[in-house]
Amino acid sequence: MRGSSNLGGVLSMLASTASFVVCDSFMKLTTSDLPPFEVLFLRGIAATLACGLLLILVGEWRAVSSAVHARPLLRAAAETSSVLCYIVALSRMPIADLVALMQTSPLMLILAAAFLFGERVGAARVILALVGFAGAFLVAHPGPAGFSSAALLGLASAVLMAGRDLFGRSVPSHVPVMVVTFATNVMVMATAGLMSLGFETWRPPAGWHLAFLGLAGIFVTLGHVGILLAYRLGRTSAVAPFFYSFALWAVLSGLLVFGALPNALALAGIAMIVASGVAIVLIDQRRGGTEIALTEAL
Repeated sequence: MRGSSNLGGVLSMLASTASFVVCDSFMKLTTSDLPPFEVLFLRGIAATLACGLLLILVGEWRAVSSAVHARPLLRAAAETSSVLCYIVALSRMPIADLVALMQTSPLMLILAAAFLFGERVGAARVILALVGFAGAFLVAHPGPAGFSSAALLGLASAVLMAGRDLFGRSVPSHVPVMVVTFATNVMVMATAGLMSLGFETWRPPAGWHLAFLGLAGIFVTLGHVGILLAYRLGRTSAVAPFFYSFALWAVLSGLLVFGALPNALALAGIAMIVASGVAIVLIDQRRGGTEIALTEAL
């Protein structure tokens, strides 16, 4: 029974990470025609509606008011800032490279716990985190002028996502996870709409734009559900390493949807990030400690 449950958890995690990458692929396709904040706003409408429907189906709608609390709102603000950076970066750089940079967020969380909060994380975890950052440097492959603006936005998004998870640690346990997700969707949608009005020229979306972004909103919601289901079905020790399948799906999306593969340096960097992240999870499990907070996708 336990092995069967673990298999279900692993399959849920693989489906979840694939769903997030499908969402990002639809968004990247639409940013070729529409401004990024407009794209994020339109996706936000679909994601909010899908998440709201899910809240009704699981009977947690009455708990929505519990999200009006400092910690959930701070978490939502950090994720909103991260998503705003992410969507602009997504419109300017290959999806596989950007997703790889985002996988450094759990590594940043480890270093933040060590240096900001004095938590004992161990030399091995710090060294592995630094290996992951070296991989991120290869993915970003700065030129003579330094890092590109898109790579810097991707790294900023990863930093903000780590901040989101730090705030998430202190969200009261009585606030359901799906309520926090719904509140975040609403804040992302509203902020993206304001950013679009303030800094972009609105372009009327075509039918295929709306269809793609509607699907993106559904897939991002399915991604969140999949991660929740994965950790409920299987042991964290069995499920957590498969979080890094994000990188595999992103490389496949880059090849199949956009006809592009990362260069040799970027592929080496992606491998370093994934290997360091998985190794940290396995070390945590061997020591019987608490797993690092693996972040969800945007």
